[in-house]
Amino acid sequence: MNIPYVNMEKIASLLTMQECIAVIEKMFRSLASGEAAQPLRSLMWLPDKNGLLGMMPGYDTTAGVMGIKLISVFHGNRDKGYPSHQGVVILFDANNGQPLMIFDASEITAIRTAAASALATKLLAREDAEILSIIGSGEQAERHIESILVVRKIRQINIWGKNEKNATALANKIRNRYGIPVTVYKNAEESVRETDIICTVTSSPQPVVSGNWIRKGTHINAVGSSTPTKRELDTNAVLKSKLYTDCYESILNEAVDFLIPKKEGAISDSHILGDLGEVLSGTKKGREDKDEITLFKSLGIASEDIFSCRYIYQKIGQSS
Repeated sequence: MNIPYVNMEKIASLLTMQECIAVIEKMFRSLASGEAAQPLRSLMWLPDKNGLLGMMPGYDTTAGVMGIKLISVFHGNRDKGYPSHQGVVILFDANNGQPLMIFDASEITAIRTAAASALATKLLAREDAEILSIIGSGEQAERHIESILVVRKIRQINIWGKNEKNATALANKIRNRYGIPVTVYKNAEESVRETDIICTVTSSPQPVVSGNWIRKGTHINAVGSSTPTKRELDTNAVLKSKLYTDCYESILNEAVDFLIPKKEGAISDSHILGDLGEVLSGTKKGREDKDEITLFKSLGIASEDIFSCRYIYQKIGQSS
């Protein structure tokens, strides 16, 4: 059996950020209507805890496709010259089980993660939000800048990263690409105090943003922590925010940003006000006031990968 493989360059040429945001919106609407199935992922940690293998299945009933994302996560890879996330997404025909196509997971992960945050920003951030703060300086930092610019008119970008050299290089790249003023800060607090949108895209095991720093009306996309050892927000940041997510089962089992405040007794499960599909369908309310702080806790779900891959699969089929 010869199954076509789609590399990262081909994926990038066939799925723009704007297209991906539309695909992710369709996916969340399908989840809300019950047309897509999203089981909890399985994680196999290596004995030394320095890496893991993630297995993430999903099913789109209307399109008749199912799939699984197999991805390794090694956060120490930057020093070794490898990406932190590597793997494949395999798309199957749900009618007969035939494998249809294999996709590079790194590129799919990179674009769909940022697209989901952009959708959350579109739904939950103030319409007049114009200052964006990025906490982190890796690939997701760059992708999130790209995605947020699609849904909001940003006039100023703030960046803080643990590695100041990387943050400065990213800032120069963004200035040259978009012509928007970019400031690199020496500490995270200064970068978020006077901002409208915060995206945390780090692999930090400890909080990098405090609730004491966040002003009224801010929207937060908390993206970097999706395993039991990673946490980007302190308890106060979660407590003072209206909390939304991509998948209830994921946030209740995997999100340390949520689970630690819950364990402390600061919040309960009822603090989760909805997922993006429910906000899109109107069954749950999003932002209701300009002074509210909204928080999207992103875990990253396989349906995002599968819907993105199916979109590319259809494009390839149409052009062949």
